Amino acid sequence: MEGNDQKFLDLVKELVLRLLLPPQPDSETKHPSPIEAQQALKYAIRILSSRMTPSIAVDESAMAESIKRQLVTQAKSSQALTFADLYTKFSSKSGPGSINNKWAVLYLLKVISEDRRTQKPANSRVSSGIFTSSTITGGLPALLDTELNCSSDIGSRVSNIRGSVEKGLSGGVLLVSKDPENIRDIAFREFANLLKEEIEVSEEVLVRDVLYACQGIDGNYVKFDKNVDGYVLSDLTKVPRATRTMIRKLCELGWLFRKVKGYITESMDRFPAEDVGTVGQAFCAALQDELSEYYKLLAVLEAQSMNPIPLISESASSKNYLSLRRLSVWFAEPMVKMRLMALLVDSCKILRGGAMAGAIHMHAQHGDPVVHEFMTRLLRRVCSPLFEMVRSWVLEGELEDIFSEFFILGQPGKAESLWREGYCLQNSMLPSFISKSLAQRILRTGKSINFLRVCCEDSGWANAATEAAKASGTTTGKGSLGYGETDALECLVIEAAKRIDKHLLDVIYKRYKFKEHCLAIKRYLLLGQGDFVQYLMDIVGPQLSEPANTISSFALAGLLESAIRSSNAQYDDPDILDRLRVKMMPHGNGDRGWDVFSLEYEARVPLDTVFTESVMDSYLRIFNFLWKLRRVEHALIGAWKMMKPNCITSHSFTKLQGGVKSLLLSTLRRCQVLWNQMNHFVTNLQYYIMFEVLEVSWSDFLDELEVAKDLDDLLVAHEKYLHSIVEKSLLGVRSQTLYKTLFVLFDLILKFRSQADRLYEGIHELQARTMASSLVARDNNKSRTRRKSNDESAELGSWISGGRKALTQRASEFLKSMGQDLDAVSKEYSSLLEGFISQLPVQQHVDLKFLMFRLDFTEFYSRLRQVPVPGILL
Repeated sequence: MEGNDQKFLDLVKELVLRLLLPPQPDSETKHPSPIEAQQALKYAIRILSSRMTPSIAVDESAMAESIKRQLVTQAKSSQALTFADLYTKFSSKSGPGSINNKWAVLYLLKVISEDRRTQKPANSRVSSGIFTSSTITGGLPALLDTELNCSSDIGSRVSNIRGSVEKGLSGGVLLVSKDPENIRDIAFREFANLLKEEIEVSEEVLVRDVLYACQGIDGNYVKFDKNVDGYVLSDLTKVPRATRTMIRKLCELGWLFRKVKGYITESMDRFPAEDVGTVGQAFCAALQDELSEYYKLLAVLEAQSMNPIPLISESASSKNYLSLRRLSVWFAEPMVKMRLMALLVDSCKILRGGAMAGAIHMHAQHGDPVVHEFMTRLLRRVCSPLFEMVRSWVLEGELEDIFSEFFILGQPGKAESLWREGYCLQNSMLPSFISKSLAQRILRTGKSINFLRVCCEDSGWANAATEAAKASGTTTGKGSLGYGETDALECLVIEAAKRIDKHLLDVIYKRYKFKEHCLAIKRYLLLGQGDFVQYLMDIVGPQLSEPANTISSFALAGLLESAIRSSNAQYDDPDILDRLRVKMMPHGNGDRGWDVFSLEYEARVPLDTVFTESVMDSYLRIFNFLWKLRRVEHALIGAWKMMKPNCITSHSFTKLQGGVKSLLLSTLRRCQVLWNQMNHFVTNLQYYIMFEVLEVSWSDFLDELEVAKDLDDLLVAHEKYLHSIVEKSLLGVRSQTLYKTLFVLFDLILKFRSQADRLYEGIHELQARTMASSLVARDNNKSRTRRKSNDESAELGSWISGGRKALTQRASEFLKSMGQDLDAVSKEYSSLLEGFISQLPVQQHVDLKFLMFRLDFTEFYSRLRQVPVPGILL
């Protein structure tokens, strides 16, 4: 115990000596004498040993309530609330390191507050000894006790101090004196002077340095350190740790300012580079405006920093001074805004145009009204170039986007591809506050204006745009739209699109006769004009039977002109007839004219937007298919024309031998049955194509044209019409197997036509030779002319060179050969037709089932597939 007392005494003595020593070793101030040091130590022990207690009850809650009432009485409600919050945290502290006698702390604070309010001017008080100067300058009063006690006396006092400490000062707080002459105020002044001596830099200087740092300027003590990437106070500067921490927090504003200012400077130096653009320039201008307001605040704060900071005990005559704590309050709102601007700078470094506006808009979705208002104000400036581009595009069709910032991208190209490829959406530049559907409508409206101006050479869209602006409540001038007016923008776009699209369709329908041209394509390329097609096929048939490389396209053009003049096509519009031309497709050495002949229809601007090259290629495919079908039909009709007269005159062969006669009738019957089967298939297929496919698709196309609201709807309707024909006509990708089988059937029918021609030509020749043989027999009696007749009969052919017997033998061989050929054609045809019909039910297109119904409405082929029958089909 005595060892601890001695240790405590040594610490007190060391503290007193340090306080009495001069601040500098070489100072002229003399060192204190041993007597003065002993008096100071005695005075310190007396203070520490005091046990004076207040004459009030110990009640912690009552003391806290008293302090709150006192603050409310002084009209300091906010401070009362702050005290209540601090007291709640203070009273909840418990455990190691906490204060046990909380009531004493509260009482001390209350006494100090009351004492400061009742201050009186201090009287001069001079005392002898070392405490005289302290008393004069505001220090503690000297205790005029000149008696020096021995060390044992001091030791006993130290023991008393320890005892009171161990009791935890449960009796109350320490009161040294009543201070009737307000000497405590003098002590505060002395304490302030001591702080000034310990701290190298005053708070006023630090405040000014912080203000410089917040402008991106290095101060005398606060400077930017690249290693830590921030403003720091030099370690060599002696300031309290709390002050250093506060300076670091306040200088965060300077670091943020440096980032924002650097972005603005860098962007403006690069402008007019494409990666900056007008939206980026507007963003920099908006940031600069916010920094201008920030500069105004700093100017006010700098003016206040010139006023001296009053002492703690002084009631300042003017409150316009600036301390670090006051500066932290002033910087609260600018710090929030500067953090937002720095965040936007980081987000928008690699963005431009609509993408930048969209990224900034995402940060505007904030619940804080201050932040929301700030972001809205910023976005109005940033989005002004973007909304001006939208207004110019929707009302004038002008794409003023030299830096590729707009969400609509223009691509150079030909007039016929202006609508499909001239403009497209750039999704990466579409801001999030404009929906995809609205962007599509904006794109189409501007495209319509450009299409009218470039392709249609029409200027009526200007009146429609003016009417749209009036109907939406806006003007056609600049600045009529801005951020936050999305509803007004959508209303303007809807009104403009409705009027401009309607005007465009009127021009297409009435001025350029779109429907009439579609009908002309249907009549001539899709072979809907029956008399024209039949006459054309009749007159070009002989030419097309020749090798393709020997046919003149000019001769075919003349035949086309003859077909037009000889049919009802001559009454069509001359402009339409002038567009119809003959086209010879690329051909090889073995191709015939039938394989390369086609018709084409010239589509001119602006109709070539609808009838593009790919569309006309599809029409060409359909024409080739229909032309092949008509050729097969024409071939069967030609075979029928040849078969009918021969069947009528077949009674002339009744005089032939029985074997030859039965063989002839059997062969003719086989040919007739096979023709009937082929004719049944071709007739029903042609009916299906002409009525179920072409007419139904055309009717649906006309219905969709009636409800089309814009050119896109028209294009979709036409593409659907063309796609329907292609799919139903077995020309689609999913029907390639059927298509190939069908063309093999067509080739087989044409082969049958050649076999039938050969058969009936042979029969006709046999009939002629038989008649010639009868004439020769009657002339055999005339010897004079026998040799001459024999020579003539030899010249007529080889069938009768050997007499009637040889004629019968050769006729039998010919008919057997034709029978075998017809049987081979019949078997191959039956196999192909069975395969074709069997594939129809599994096709995905529902209309192909109607084709199967028409071909097999008696279920003949279905039963035939179930029970195979040898021989030809009956």
